[in-house]
Amino acid sequence: MCLGIPMQVVSAEGHAAVCRGRNGLERIDTLMTGPLAAGQWVLTSLGAAREIIDAERAAQVESALDALTAVLSGEGDVNALIDHHFADLVNREPQLPEFLRPKMEMET
Repeated sequence: MCLGIPMQVVSAEGHAAVCRGRNGLERIDTLMTGPLAAGQWVLTSLGAAREIIDAERAAQVESALDALTAVLSGEGDVNALIDHHFADLVNREPQLPEFLRPKMEMET
C-alpha cells in the first residue's frame, strides 16, 4: 500500500519542485505531472509528484493522515476519529474511479 502525501509547490524549475508538506520542505520530481507553478498542490509518493490536486483534496488527505496518526498512537476513540476525519466516506457506497467503470456506466 502506498500513501500519498499532499504538498504545496513553493518553487519549480525543470523536472523538479521544492514543496512544503507535513514534514517540511522537500525536493520533488515532477516528471509524472509535468511543469508546476508555485501555489499548486500535488499528491506525492516516494519523492515524486503523482497527481495535481486542489486545496480541498489536499485538506481531505491531510485529515485522513491525521486520523491514522492518532489511531496508531492510541489517541482518542477510533470510531469518533473515523467519523470526524473520514466524514466524506462515512455512510456512502464505495465508487470505482472513472477509468475502472464499465463504458456503459460512464456513457449514461
